[in-house]
Amino acid sequence: MSRGQLVFVTGASGYLGAQVVYHLLEDGYRVRAYILSPSGYIQDTDVNDSTARGAKAEQLKAQYGDKIEVVTITDVAKDQFPEALAGVDALVHVASPLPGRAPPEIMFQSAVEGTLNIVRQAETAGIRNIVVTSSVVTVNNPQDKFTDPNIWNPVTKESALASGSPGAIYGASKKYAELALWEWASAHPHVEITTIHPPFIYGPFAPGFTLAEPNFNALSTNLVIYNLLFPDGVFALHSRYIDVRDAAKAHVRALEAPPTARVGRKRIFFMSRTGFNIPYVLQLIAEKRPALKDRLTRTPVPTYYMGTPDFTFDRVEEVLGIKESDLIPLEQTVLETVDQLIELEDEWKASGYTINKVPSF
Repeated sequence: MSRGQLVFVTGASGYLGAQVVYHLLEDGYRVRAYILSPSGYIQDTDVNDSTARGAKAEQLKAQYGDKIEVVTITDVAKDQFPEALAGVDALVHVASPLPGRAPPEIMFQSAVEGTLNIVRQAETAGIRNIVVTSSVVTVNNPQDKFTDPNIWNPVTKESALASGSPGAIYGASKKYAELALWEWASAHPHVEITTIHPPFIYGPFAPGFTLAEPNFNALSTNLVIYNLLFPDGVFALHSRYIDVRDAAKAHVRALEAPPTARVGRKRIFFMSRTGFNIPYVLQLIAEKRPALKDRLTRTPVPTYYMGTPDFTFDRVEEVLGIKESDLIPLEQTVLETVDQLIELEDEWKASGYTINKVPSF
């Protein structure tokens, strides 16, 4: 795919989506960004989510001006939007509710029907290059093995719903969305499909990000790092992570990936092999940001934070051309994220807000 072509990005106002937009523009692509309209489904009961989404749309326009087109869609799982896809050369589908941000059935509908609806319409519009954000949760397995593209999380929709666990429901919704996508892809071999599978994503927000008042959902997975800055803060579900900027670059590189006929099904697991080692991260913050030392979490660290996943970068390099040495170091990810979170916190405090406790992710 050549630079200068038009890329349609869903979830463009989200944490990862905004970084994808930024990196596409930096690489010379044109972007048409999809934003959920104010009347669309709110991914949380907090009305501030609607306000934050509208603010993010305005941030995109203010940040990029006429470099970006912004379109609004009420329901990506049901709406028809041929005009929005007219003239588009490629699709990057990032949008999906995060764990616990929507009722279970909405999670499944948004993930499965949302994905199928948009790829079907993209194919009808003549788009032949599609990148979809999946997740390592579609691969999670007892062996913590991420070297075989044929591995799938054994979770079922029924077991996930019965558990009531937001994480299990999210994992099942992403799994079934991806299964449906690959079934569709098999019937449409003329369309290039790449799925990117990140774990927890951390790192600075995209340029231009602001948050006038505390809205912890808007912090996305950076809420995990923010939790480390409170004495009773809790941890994420596992230690696998990737910097959001690297995850965004992976989506951009996927647009330029070799064809499936040459490299096989492009199901790309993408994570740092370093792991988000909590004791080390806390020590790093204490040493490099000593003013924060006394406020760091005192919650005991679970033992599962010590493991290293069975994963190599060979497939990533083959398909995306990204080497493990290209990744942003853990130290940079953590410190730049902490600095940005503290800047936001200082702005909130200056506006009269008090932050004594934050929810878990």
